Amino acid sequence: MMSGIRGRDTKLEVFLRRALHRRGFRFRKNVTGLPGKPDIVLRRYNAIILANGCFWHGHHCHLFRLPATRPEFWQNKIEANMTRDARNIDQLRETGWRVLLVWECAWKGRTRITPEDLVDRTAGWITGSTEFAEIEGAA
Repeated sequence: MMSGIRGRDTKLEVFLRRALHRRGFRFRKNVTGLPGKPDIVLRRYNAIILANGCFWHGHHCHLFRLPATRPEFWQNKIEANMTRDARNIDQLRETGWRVLLVWECAWKGRTRITPEDLVDRTAGWITGSTEFAEIEGAA
């Protein structure tokens, strides 16, 4: 089951990459030399974008619900993912990278924001100076 889950090139990642490329941003994807192999790396802006699935990364929104089968396994799995994510973000920030987390709920579901707003907010963060930010679905 889990072998069929995409670890990269998710719909959200592909959307963001295409939209950012159309706006003139150039980047590398899934850079292996950095903690966690970030989804999008913009060296010119010293910026990293992580496109996180709400279920797999334990975002507390309407898209996250622990499965009824094997709940202890899933709880441990999600908690381990969250711990790893926090460690990777800390390491990236300690080495001078700016980090943007884009959550899946910003892209789909009942709290999604418009694609234009998502790209505008992402592009604004890239060209800004904020060291860490998150984009999630509307409250």
